[in-house]
Amino acid sequence: MERSAWYEAIVITAVLVALTAIIALSGLDLMISSHFYTAGNWPVGEQFPWKLLYRIDRIPALFLAVAGLWMATPALLKPARWSRKACSGVFLVLLLALGPGLLVNVVFKEGWGRPRPRDIVQFSGSKTYLEPWQKGTMGQGRSFPSGHASAAFYMSSPFFIYRRRRPCLARVWLAGGICFGILMSIARITQGGHFLSDTVWAFGMVYLTGLALSVIMGLNKEDRTTT
Repeated sequence: MERSAWYEAIVITAVLVALTAIIALSGLDLMISSHFYTAGNWPVGEQFPWKLLYRIDRIPALFLAVAGLWMATPALLKPARWSRKACSGVFLVLLLALGPGLLVNVVFKEGWGRPRPRDIVQFSGSKTYLEPWQKGTMGQGRSFPSGHASAAFYMSSPFFIYRRRRPCLARVWLAGGICFGILMSIARITQGGHFLSDTVWAFGMVYLTGLALSVIMGLNKEDRTTT
């Protein structure tokens, strides 16, 4: 990656590590989740709008990826028609597949083994609480990171497409995606499905994947003349 992208990646990673340390030292993961646990249940998570958000799941992300595939189809069928628009479409598809798909749901969610809040002894479960950096047993926990939150944060992906050419529009997409991701994160926390730190890393993994992919595909280059 180019120097500015490396710097950005280092800053984002440092912020993620710092937030994780703060959450761990303050006990925020357990503290926040405990507010939504009552006598063996997670009642707040069953209320509107949190239950609705859970059911919405990855639908918005899939729609955005399908829109990207539609943008890229002419170029995929006829390479001579390759354009920045087609490149942007491929980016949207690849980011969903590599970020929320491969990195979040396959590599970490399936392999890290962190138990969910509702599965640990503090909340009437049978499993031991683990910090985000503590690897559990594969297949014995799917808390880290949050798949729902990662798909919601993915909605900020057009930020990487427009950040150099149309910065105002890019910031709108970034803010919108972050807001949607925060709402989805709250939903999953209230349902006992994830800890705060799971959702923080969901954003980080999607953002860092988007940053790396945008550099590889050249979307970070200044170009105000093409669309």
